[in-house]
Amino acid sequence: MVDLSIEKKLKAIWELQQLDSNIDQLNLLKGELPIEVADLEDEIVGLHTRKENIEGEIKNYETTIAGHKANIKNSEELQKKYKKQLEDVKNNREFEALNKEIEISGLEVLAAEKRIKETYVHIEAKQASLAELDVKIEQRKSDLEFKKKELEKIVQDTEAEEKELTEKRTEFEKEVDERLLKAYHRIRRNVKNGVGVAPIIRGSCGGCFAKIPPQRQSDIKQHFKIIDCEHCGRILVDSEVTGIYVEKPVVEEKPKRRVRTLKAS
Repeated sequence: MVDLSIEKKLKAIWELQQLDSNIDQLNLLKGELPIEVADLEDEIVGLHTRKENIEGEIKNYETTIAGHKANIKNSEELQKKYKKQLEDVKNNREFEALNKEIEISGLEVLAAEKRIKETYVHIEAKQASLAELDVKIEQRKSDLEFKKKELEKIVQDTEAEEKELTEKRTEFEKEVDERLLKAYHRIRRNVKNGVGVAPIIRGSCGGCFAKIPPQRQSDIKQHFKIIDCEHCGRILVDSEVTGIYVEKPVVEEKPKRRVRTLKAS
């Protein structure tokens, strides 16, 4: 006697597969656009972060330059001070000491001016990088806007159908046995085409196309238990569950040749 509960479970999971396959087809229309949009958004965020870091480096360079300029000012004031003191020197020792301080202050001014020039070179390089980043950011923003519009157009065209399928799917999922549903989701994650329930087509698995032994086909048709494909692990269902009947090809019989008999003379 056929176990109707098993048959009902199989029909429910098959209907769920059909709905998922239809949703998958709608998602295929979007192609790689959702991933491309997300990647562009991440790239733009990364470019802005890089820009902020460079701007921070430029500010640090400007602070360094301000420090060097302050040192130059201090050194120049010391030079003025020492030069004024030269007017009141009383011996050669004081004269030489003051000249030494003036010389050191002068060297410090030259060293600070050199560092300022070097720092300005770094700033120019960073500003050039900023200009390149600004161009790149604008290009990525333009690409993102184009991809978003393209994706939004597809979403608008398929939104109503996808919503209807999703609502149906939610209702059908409630009718599926919990253990069977978990197995179905696991199989769908592990196969490329998202087909977790495969019909038997001309004695083969409709998922991986591997041949199914006759005895196993017979067991599947009996609906005594859930049977999966020995090769790919997909749940197998027969035509009674799917409603898909594949007719065997009709082979035309060749007309028989007429044999001529010779009459005896």
